[in-house]
Amino acid sequence: MPGTRPYEIRDTQLKGLLLRVQPSGVKSFYVEYGRGKRLNLGRADAVKPTQARQEARNVLAEAYKGKDPIAASRRAKARSFGEFVVELYKPWAEEHIRTSDETIRRLERSFPEFQKLKLEDISPYLVEKWRTARRKAGAKPGTVNRDLDDLKSCLAKAVAWGLLTEHPIVNVRRLRADPSPAVRFLPEDEETRLRGALDAREARIRAERASANAWRRARGYPELPSLGDKAPVDHLKPLVLLSLNTGLRRGELFGLRWDDVDLDRANVTVRGPQAKSGRTRHVPLNREALSILRICQPVGISGASLVFPGRHGERFDNVRRSWAGVLETAGIEKFRWHDLRHSF
Repeated sequence: MPGTRPYEIRDTQLKGLLLRVQPSGVKSFYVEYGRGKRLNLGRADAVKPTQARQEARNVLAEAYKGKDPIAASRRAKARSFGEFVVELYKPWAEEHIRTSDETIRRLERSFPEFQKLKLEDISPYLVEKWRTARRKAGAKPGTVNRDLDDLKSCLAKAVAWGLLTEHPIVNVRRLRADPSPAVRFLPEDEETRLRGALDAREARIRAERASANAWRRARGYPELPSLGDKAPVDHLKPLVLLSLNTGLRRGELFGLRWDDVDLDRANVTVRGPQAKSGRTRHVPLNREALSILRICQPVGISGASLVFPGRHGERFDNVRRSWAGVLETAGIEKFRWHDLRHSF
């Protein structure tokens, strides 16, 4: 019967097995295998005494061999790396890491072979093996190092939160990378070709929309929204030209809100949480940058709205395919988005 305080009843058949009774009436089996060491075997309404005795015998046998049954139990219940990233690390990253979306995406896409592994099964050997495969696949040292840094930071949090007793890959070193690579920027002829490719892309998308609407009109279907001839067809051209005219980083543009744009004073404020340095700065706008933002600004938009929102108002963060297509059309090689900042 339950009392006013928890009490325990020890098994007469197996030393170390006991039943703990809570004041609420809940009864649970425990096995004691050393001074101050005990393991919960389950509630009495779910585990029969015979089952509890057999499980207790297994635990005591493991302890006799010098193994820690609690560590084994934690291992059995441990999250996989993929579960840890999604369930625990992602919510924390969204609050504390400026580029959380990129970080989580990198942890998921760069380490597919780690997703189902238990956290403590990630070893220096597996990371070295992964790194060798990445280099053979053509990844640059800087890219591999960024992936490794994110993995290390992620596992450091698992240690801090008590899910790992020690950091499994703390001694894995970064690859040597050239700290001062050649700076790439757009010479005048390439900038002319880039602008021409952006204009050609806009014209092609408008023509495709007009053709689609003509087809729909002829058949009595609802027409798609007209793209007009002034506003950009999507975010790519404004993003590229703003980067070229202001030196803003791609992530800073993705996070830019209308509250941060002052068209009257011709400047943009990059808030600390969006800036790479973590410090707020103010960027002046030239004539072309001002014109782009005026064209992009919708009527009646709220200040908190993103300048370049995704389809459903979320933070826009992917222009890889369209950017690659424009570079190919322009005949520009070995040029990254960040090189637009160099050009500025």
